[in-house]
Amino acid sequence: MDTLPPPSASQAYCHVSALESGVIHLPDEMFMTPATPGRVTIAPSLSFLVRHSERPEKLVFDLGIRRDWENNPPRVVHWIQNGHMVEVRQSVVESLAKGGLSPDDIDIVCLSHCHHDHVGDPRQFPSSQFLVGAQAKGLFHPGFPADTKALHHNNLLPADRTTWLDPSDWPPLGPFPRALDLYEDGSVYVIDAPGHLPGHQNLLVRTSPDGGWLLMVGDSAHNWRLITGDADVAMHPDWPHGCVHNDPKQADEHIKRIRRMMRIPRVRVILAHDEPWYRENVGGSAFWPGQIPSL
Repeated sequence: MDTLPPPSASQAYCHVSALESGVIHLPDEMFMTPATPGRVTIAPSLSFLVRHSERPEKLVFDLGIRRDWENNPPRVVHWIQNGHMVEVRQSVVESLAKGGLSPDDIDIVCLSHCHHDHVGDPRQFPSSQFLVGAQAKGLFHPGFPADTKALHHNNLLPADRTTWLDPSDWPPLGPFPRALDLYEDGSVYVIDAPGHLPGHQNLLVRTSPDGGWLLMVGDSAHNWRLITGDADVAMHPDWPHGCVHNDPKQADEHIKRIRRMMRIPRVRVILAHDEPWYRENVGGSAFWPGQIPSL
């Protein structure tokens, strides 16, 4: 059976709070099969604030959707305008402000991946260090505007404040082959999560000193039916990679690892586009300045 590191005598842990950062229309048939024809799930694009129990560092996982989404590269704007609408009632910056924090208070921004509904507007975080999966580097070369069809601005990430995380020599953790102990105290792990987009990462956080955990899986799956096994990733033969994932085989393997992770006691899993969790918790104490309760 998969296991996670047991707590030490003076175990550090983290408080995790959800942050509102926009909603997006996701056609079910695009992501899974079977799916109800024409059904569209209006889902959040969640961000999370992670506060260490002993250190002053504050980390934000994903930045959601930028309010001025029309300033994305033209190909992304076209995609939004043609069936994948977005709405930002409250940006990640405004969500932080509800609990008295500003972007200057955020030491680290860790991106699950570099799709537009997760990167927000990094310019709003002028002093944060960005942690991005190293395989994502190629998405920005040449990038927009040199490549008019590119999905990413070539200057999206601050060159002097971006650390490209290479998971090739990370040790295993639980069901995952590669994980980085970010603070070297067992409180936060960056998980290599291949399949969806180059450089895709999950974040695993210890949420109590006695064994609680929260796994934020980004876009490893867009719907809970994929995690439970009640649906499969939808294949679209005319798409570049055959589905919404860059590598369908790796994506499926990682979903199975998440499924194994859920069998470990006291592990909570939240998707970036977790519509059921959002519907149950929106406006409640799981959102900053409150926090997600530990299991």
